[in-house]
Amino acid sequence: MSNRPPKAYKDMEFLNSPDARTVRILSEFYGPQARFRNSKIADTIVFFGSSRIKSRAEALKYFKSVSENNYTNPNTSKKKIEEAKRILELSKYYEVAVELSRRLTSWSMNLKTDQKRFIICSGGGPGIMEAANKGAKLAGGESIGLNISIPTEQYINKYVKRELAFEFHYFFMRKFWFIYLAKALIAFPGGFGTMDELMEVLTLIQTKKVRKKICILVYDKKYWNEIIDFDALLKYGMIGASDKKLIEFCNDIDEAFDKITTHFKKYYL
Repeated sequence: MSNRPPKAYKDMEFLNSPDARTVRILSEFYGPQARFRNSKIADTIVFFGSSRIKSRAEALKYFKSVSENNYTNPNTSKKKIEEAKRILELSKYYEVAVELSRRLTSWSMNLKTDQKRFIICSGGGPGIMEAANKGAKLAGGESIGLNISIPTEQYINKYVKRELAFEFHYFFMRKFWFIYLAKALIAFPGGFGTMDELMEVLTLIQTKKVRKKICILVYDKKYWNEIIDFDALLKYGMIGASDKKLIEFCNDIDEAFDKITTHFKKYYL
């Protein structure tokens, strides 16, 4: 048995220590970069949205189970049924994301290019992320899943193949890869995470840290105007008129598909 100490790059105690934090950060840059190059992925279409939104099939199954369950407390029964109705209503976004992803993937696969253009990219988890990856797979295409290690929702969904499944520790490195390859970004209804991702992209474009032409679509104007009052931001002078124009609202699949493909034809094809 050798008495030699381990080399630093093989010393797991060191690599997991605070002293090696910069090494771990760089690994989350160079590792994905090498895999994207090997896969010949040129650019992406990023889907953001809630991990809590279920497919219509799952939502219907849950609604049926709640409706058939005899709760002893009438208030509990009413609350559960209202929750099940809300989940069923929100499932429409899952189905829209699947179909939009499928159509965009079919369109991009017909482009005459040696590289893989406008590949669907999501956070790799459940909900809208899963829907985006599922749509790409239904079209016979590939898609990317940029997962993050957190206490919940940390599994890679079954529609992302291993070669394009990533597991990040650092949120900022994950966000870097969301934005770096993106030529379009679609924000479906979501919570803190979706708002964080959307606002960071808008801030980077507003401050000219990102200068490329990214199409930013916000799906379902009614939902987003209720969650974020963009007109109030403009009214109080917190953003300018040009800032508000960074976002395009859309309310159906055809509109979203046309806006994204038109943007690509104008700036990237």
